[in-house]
Amino acid sequence: MGQGKPVEASVIQGRVGPLLRQYVKIEPGNCSLDVSDFPVSRSREPLPSLVLYRLFKWSVVNPTFQIYFRGRIYGAEQVPQQGPVVVVSNHASDFDPPILSNCMGRPVAFMAKEELFEVPVLKQAIQLYGAYPVKRGAPDRSAIRAALASLDQGWATGVFLEGTRTPDGRITDPKLGAALVAAKAQAPLLPVSLWGTQAIWQQGTVLPRSVPLTIRIGQVINPPDSTDRDELTALTQKCAAEINAMHDLGR
Repeated sequence: MGQGKPVEASVIQGRVGPLLRQYVKIEPGNCSLDVSDFPVSRSREPLPSLVLYRLFKWSVVNPTFQIYFRGRIYGAEQVPQQGPVVVVSNHASDFDPPILSNCMGRPVAFMAKEELFEVPVLKQAIQLYGAYPVKRGAPDRSAIRAALASLDQGWATGVFLEGTRTPDGRITDPKLGAALVAAKAQAPLLPVSLWGTQAIWQQGTVLPRSVPLTIRIGQVINPPDSTDRDELTALTQKCAAEINAMHDLGR
């Protein structure tokens, strides 16, 4: 399985804001943003969300990932930069959503508990960043509808394949939700392995531990042709096997 080369911090930093620079006009005493020619379509998330993503990524998340966690990324070239995609991964830490989105090079929408959307200011911020509300204990169809709406708006949408955190980061009981979403939206799936995030928090620690993290991004997998359960199961098992295989590569 080809994983490519790790992306070094200097290389990533050299790409800061290329999408924005071509629309920003800077003159002495004046700075303006020209969006008249900015591509607006459902092939990408809304412009305000993209701007917020880049600001948060380059000011907070990426420096933390690269320096504090000594992060490595393999397979960044595999990420589709246009169109909806279902990003499927393992899950071992609350840090996983921002780390995963940071490594994709584009925003990734994740579900968040409904209560967060009742907090003023926070509601607007997380909506802009792509989060969509899901009721705890609600039927799976509520989460699936929200994920489909996100994909319809051009977002990359993240789904943790097991649906919950696992102590060692490996997937042992994958759920069919990601494959079902991909089938209904006819959006490809992108398997991603997060290695090391289970060690960020340990019982009794106040601050996140500075542990090495490695993110491996696999090849795009075509969506299933139908919502037949056997087909969804086969695709789900394929995604789980690829993610676990990448996870087993370690650092």
